[in-house]
Amino acid sequence: MKVGILQCDDVRQSLQSDFGDYAAMFEALFQQVDEALELRFYLVIDGQLPQHIDECDVYVCSGSKWGVNDDDLWIRQLEDFIRSLYVARKGLVGICFGHQLMAKALGGEVEKSPLGWGVGIAHAKVVAGQGWMQPKQDNIALVVCHQDQVCKLPRNATVLMSNDFCPYSMFQVDSHFLGLQGHPEFTARYSAALMDQRRDIIPADTIESAMASLSYQADDKLITKWILAFLKQTRLRGSRCEHNNSHANKRD
Repeated sequence: MKVGILQCDDVRQSLQSDFGDYAAMFEALFQQVDEALELRFYLVIDGQLPQHIDECDVYVCSGSKWGVNDDDLWIRQLEDFIRSLYVARKGLVGICFGHQLMAKALGGEVEKSPLGWGVGIAHAKVVAGQGWMQPKQDNIALVVCHQDQVCKLPRNATVLMSNDFCPYSMFQVDSHFLGLQGHPEFTARYSAALMDQRRDIIPADTIESAMASLSYQADDKLITKWILAFLKQTRLRGSRCEHNNSHANKRD
């Protein structure tokens, strides 16, 4: 399966020597579950997008320090591309910024959380289990790093995971779009280093409690299994549709 990674940010230069860029993080994340995956990266922040949606079987949209309501050309172009994926029923998983832009592109709304920054490891409850969520688990811990979050879901969305801070921690739209507020690609070490460099914008008490939360074990590998199971399911469903349409055309 060829997975297109829509990369919406770069790791800060000061952190790249220790943690690499986001491409390295996603490679490490997915290869721990499926070494056979083929990943193709698109630097969306530099204006790179697939020439055609079928360049890859499925797509993943990354997080970003930008906000989905920022009026940048690349964000609007990516929003249009997401809508084209939706219409074509191509599988897409949005992470953090990608999760929020997915919602906005389909008619939802995103705003800054009235509770402030969500950082550290957050726990969310699975409120609507799906067949691809295997093995099953009722509560999920993931690194988070966001101010913005989805405040209004798009049509046909189902909330899958929720907590008091972020009610729409994971949602699915129809059978081929999945949004996740957490960062399975972030390690606890990277989360700590990133918070340390953002002490000028994140309140000290928020960072203190978030640093303490990093002692919990994140469920990044489990969530990655769920993400790939979801994407493989959308790919198979799309292949069956193409096969059926081909036979229908031959009969005509």
